[in-house]
This record gives sequence, C-alpha cells and structure tokens, in this order.
Amino acid sequence: MQKFWKYLLLSPAVCGVMLFFHTATFAGEISGTSEINQPQVSANPDAKTQIMGQVTSVSQFSDVQPTDWAFQALQSLVERYGCIAGYPNSTYRGNRALTRYEFAAGLNACLDRVNELIATATGDLVNKQDLATLQKLQEDFSAELAILRGRVDAVEAKTAELEANQFSTTTKLQGQVVAVVSDVLSGNIVNDEEITDKNTTLGVRARIELVTSFTGKDTLFTRIQTNNIVSPNINTLEGNLFFASGDSGAEANNNASIDALFYKFPLGEKTEVVAIANAGAADDLTSTVNLFDGDGAFGALSTFGTRNPIYGQMDGAGLGVTHEFSDKLALSLGYLSGAANDPSPNNGLFNGSYGALAQLTIKPSDRITIGLTYINSYNQPLLTGSNAATLAPLDLDGDGTLDSRFSSNSYGVQASIGITNNIVLGGWAGYTNSRTLNGNRGEVDIWNYAVTLGFPDLGKEGNLAGIIAGVEPRLTSSNIAGLDRDRDTSYHLEAFYQYKLSDNITITPGVIWLTSPDHNNDNDDVVIGTLRTTFSF
Repeated sequence: MQKFWKYLLLSPAVCGVMLFFHTATFAGEISGTSEINQPQVSANPDAKTQIMGQVTSVSQFSDVQPTDWAFQALQSLVERYGCIAGYPNSTYRGNRALTRYEFAAGLNACLDRVNELIATATGDLVNKQDLATLQKLQEDFSAELAILRGRVDAVEAKTAELEANQFSTTTKLQGQVVAVVSDVLSGNIVNDEEITDKNTTLGVRARIELVTSFTGKDTLFTRIQTNNIVSPNINTLEGNLFFASGDSGAEANNNASIDALFYKFPLGEKTEVVAIANAGAADDLTSTVNLFDGDGAFGALSTFGTRNPIYGQMDGAGLGVTHEFSDKLALSLGYLSGAANDPSPNNGLFNGSYGALAQLTIKPSDRITIGLTYINSYNQPLLTGSNAATLAPLDLDGDGTLDSRFSSNSYGVQASIGITNNIVLGGWAGYTNSRTLNGNRGEVDIWNYAVTLGFPDLGKEGNLAGIIAGVEPRLTSSNIAGLDRDRDTSYHLEAFYQYKLSDNITITPGVIWLTSPDHNNDNDDVVIGTLRTTFSF
C-alpha cells in the first residue's frame, strides 16, 4: 500500500487517473463486471447519471475548485491527455471511493489514450516521468488489467456468437419431445370383450414451435407436430391418455403436420383477441383452472385429469376474445369450428361441427381461481367417459343408419385453491344435455366431476405430485330408445409424480385406476401404468 501512494505522488497525471476512475469513461470499459461499483447509466439522455462527453477544461466541473488538492493532476489529464469525462450535470464526483478493479479500468483507459497520442505523433505531450510511473502501475496491476481485458474479450466473443447464431430477430424457436411407455397392468374383460391391448408400448409426440412477435405485445404461434402415441384400447374411452394421437395403433404414424396456428394480439389495454387457423382448443381461449393442465407434456396423464371434459367440445378454427374487467374478473368468449375448411353440405365454418364458449374467470385472491363455463356445441362429442356418454354414432333405429347429429349445452364450474405454497386443492363439476337431431330423437343428461390435490415443488423446486379422484362423464338419464343410461358408477383414480431432472428434462411415472370401467360393475377394474419423459428446448 505504501508503494501505491508513492506512485500517486510521483505524477499529477497518475493522481488524476485515480480521480478519473469513478467516471463512466472507464465504467463503459468494464460493463458486465459484477465486482465493480459502477454508476447507473440511464437510457434517458436527460438523466442525471448519464455520461457527458469529453471535457476540454477542468472549469467545466462545478464541483472541482482550484483549491482542491488534486486540481493540478486533474487539469493535467484534461488539458494534456484528454482523459477525463464527467456527468451531464457538470459534476465530477471526485470524492467517491473506488476498488482495485476500478483503478485498473481507469488505468487501462488512460493507457489507451497515451498510446493513441503516441501513435498520432503527439507523443511529445507525454513526459518520461509519467510514462515510467504508468509503466510501473501497469506492472503492479497486471493481474487486474488481465482480468478486465479477459472479461471484455469474453463479452465481445459472446456477442459475436449470439449475432452469428440467432435464429431470428422476431421469432423464437422452441421444441418439445414427449416419450411415453404405457401398458395395461391389470383387468381382462370390459363390456364382454377381452382387453387385447396388453403389450408394453413406446410412443413419441414431437413438436417444433415458432413463436413470433412483430410488436412485442402480439404472438404468432406455429406448431409442427408428429405423434404416434396410442392409448390402450380397453373397450371404453375412460382412462384414455391426453397426449395420445387419437388414432388406433394401425393408423398412428409419424407424419408431421401443422398442428396449431394462431395469432394473438391486444385490442386496447384490457382486451386480447386470438384468431385460430386450425387445431384450436379451449385452453387457447380461456383458462381451464386446473393446476394439472400441462397440455399432455406436464401435469396429468389422462384426458379426464387434464381438464373438465366439457372443454373437449371445443376444437378447430375460429376466434376468441378475453376482456379483463380487473385483476379479479375476466370474461372469455370463443367460437371454434371443427369443419371450417370443408365446403361440402352441412359443413363449413357455421354449418358444420362447432363449439361456442363463454366463461367468467374469477380470482378473489392470489390463491383462489374460479371458472364458470357455458359451451353450446353441435356434433362435438365429449372426448372421454363411457361409450354412452361420448355419444358414439349408434344405429338407434335398427335400420343400418348411424344416428350422429346432436346438439349439446354444457355447464361447468372449476376451482383451484392454494391452501399453502405447496398444497393446491382443486376440482370441477360438469353437466351436459345433448339432443339428437335425426333418427330416433330424444335427449340425454351427462354428468362428471373430480377433486384434485396437487403438491408443487415436492422434494425439489419444479416437481409436482398430483392425485385425481372423480367420475368420468356418465350418462345419467336418457329418453332415446336404444340408448340406455349408465347403470353403475365408475371411479377414476389417478396419481403421478413429475420429477424435474434438469431445466430441460422431466420424468413422470403414474397410474390410472378405473373401477367398474364404462360405469358397469360387471367389468373388471383396469389399471393403466404410464411413464412419461418430456424433453424441452
């Protein structure tokens, strides 16, 4: 430390270097160095902390007086070397403390200036005494200078790499691969037929997504997907897997196609609009109010456990609008057509299958969310539940013609309550009234309900354990000849544990237990085991 002060006393220029260190001239040289106390520089040119240009006279500083002990050194740096800058309010702030890194940064800046003077044939302004002192300081602070220059080089290298490898200035590329191993672990007979799908299978759903923004507030979303995951066929749609392709084993393939395409943009400060070109779903229009709704990649494994089954009546292309009246209340309206691009009779945007949604989402507090939902649909069956409740086309008249046209009104209530940060209680109830529109006309009532219990961050941050208990869609009454109500009650019990291996990999083992599948006590209980691994990038 004694050597340090000795060097400072040798030359007014070196003393001025020390005073120079707190200014933004060297602060800019060390941007990104966390150990250094740097002045905060605002993007606003009128901000007091913004850096002023190179000064030409020490008199430009309002807080530097001729009586100051370092005035001569500061004057020398300004007039001989042009090595000083200040703040826009004409202050220098010479009394601020500095670190060794700051000293090294200031020294480096003045060395660059001295080298510049020598290179431009004005080196006679630099006397030998100053050069000798600066050289000695450079030797004593070589370690700090090396660290400083190394960090600057690293920042420049990273910047160059980002510029060279950026995908797009407006588009983010992301992707996801879901690999699933599943099997029927127990159960043999359902609806008087043997369960033949009792082989362990491996299927994969792969997605590439392009997320584009033109204004910073809008989103153009494009997803390309291939999926060959198949739910085990247990002779009922109960217990089917949400991430499955929906095709049977023979039909599932690896063909890639545009799975989702929509454009979302704000309409004013509190209103958001989404225009969906294809493969839209209820969760694109509103919140499904379920902690376990991870769109198949995360959360619940089954279709039933992912969201209230009444949401399954929304599919295709259309439009959605969400208006937030406040932080506690929002209204969502949406219309999706399942045959929007089909010009044939009884199809198209308005004559074919469709779903129209209205939902109030209420948030009384940060921990509580409630959704009140109404859906009017045409030819849009529920995606899970008993065979009767999913309104599979049936020959109700016995004439060989399948009766398939029907209209439905569905009502649902969903709730999620955060008891603590690590315990979330949730659930829903859904009611659907469907009327057949051809053949043997009549109507049916369908109910479903569930209670969920989630444990976020169980064992590790990012983990999620979940339990789902409920009744999948059950046809409780029918006045359609040939379509009887479900006589018994089947219970859906599901448990999973989503473990976060890393920021990009999660594994989720889980089981689905169906008592009396298809709401028929004559059927064997069925247990489905699943192991899901999700890779995200």
